[in-house]
Amino acid sequence: MSLRHLKPRRILALMHEALVPPESIEGLTDEQIHPWKMEYDVKTTLEQMGHEVHTVGLYGDLDPLRQAIERVEPDIVFNMLEEFDGQPLFDQHLVSYLELLKIPYTGCNPRGLTLAHDKALSKQILAHHDIPVPEFAVFEVGRKVRRPARLAFPLLVKSLIDEGSVGISRASVVKDDKSLARRVEILHRRTGRPAIAEQYIAGRELYMSIVGNDRVKTFTPWEMVMKNLPAGAPNIATSKLKWSYAHQEEVGLSTVPAKLTRTEARRLDDLSKRIYHALSLTGYARLDFRMSEAGEFYLLEANPNPCLAFGEDFAEAVETAGTDYETLLDLILRQGLAYKVAV
Repeated sequence: MSLRHLKPRRILALMHEALVPPESIEGLTDEQIHPWKMEYDVKTTLEQMGHEVHTVGLYGDLDPLRQAIERVEPDIVFNMLEEFDGQPLFDQHLVSYLELLKIPYTGCNPRGLTLAHDKALSKQILAHHDIPVPEFAVFEVGRKVRRPARLAFPLLVKSLIDEGSVGISRASVVKDDKSLARRVEILHRRTGRPAIAEQYIAGRELYMSIVGNDRVKTFTPWEMVMKNLPAGAPNIATSKLKWSYAHQEEVGLSTVPAKLTRTEARRLDDLSKRIYHALSLTGYARLDFRMSEAGEFYLLEANPNPCLAFGEDFAEAVETAGTDYETLLDLILRQGLAYKVAV
């Protein structure tokens, strides 16, 4: 995809204070780079495109952001912050703050972040729109685990609001009430947050990358494949799979363009666009699907503002569709500059 890039802009790159990258990665290993690779890739690529990029790292104090805005006077904030003060739901308040200041920003709007982060709420909304989602139940902290009769095993237990496969392991797929209660208790203890148990759908795990606001563009469907998965092990993206290179090699992990028929690809594309709009998403997002053995697509999670690191799934899916990394970042900047706050 060829597109003349935006004229140079003054950009404030917003990120977690622990993920502000160094000026150089010389001498560092892939594992050392991995935690802040996205921040480094985005910053250096924007600079190579001619933009003036300033970074600001936040954790639990807004003053550094306010001061950086006053100092830099950015044309746009490139938002790479996924939490605030350790709370994954607080990122929606950060972009609300930017909206109050009338400063353009990249990525999803506050409403879309709110709806997508709550895995139960998003499923309820999608079910209302006749979009297939797994059956589920939410288990609050401090309450006895009672499985609704409509919810049949096997079930996948995970955090209601955490992302990045937090707390997910092979043991997260449970097949009886005793295992369900044990897994919910473990998750409550580790995260201090509600758990959600949803119908485990055997089949393929697919990802759809989308960029846009009112008008959206979808890219190559992507698939997670584990060639050496032990017999009987669930085909799920565990926390260990996400963060351990050794485990990725052990199970033969790869993510590749999904082989779908023309009809399947068209159905997935249409479904993805419906989901994106139903959840009020803007900017860019990755949608995680299960394709059942019967060929039905189920939305597992919607992930606004997914990882933008070069060579990772989102960027790879976009590049396979003919859009290089610089053009992807340019498209994201354009969506941020074009987004109009709903009034």
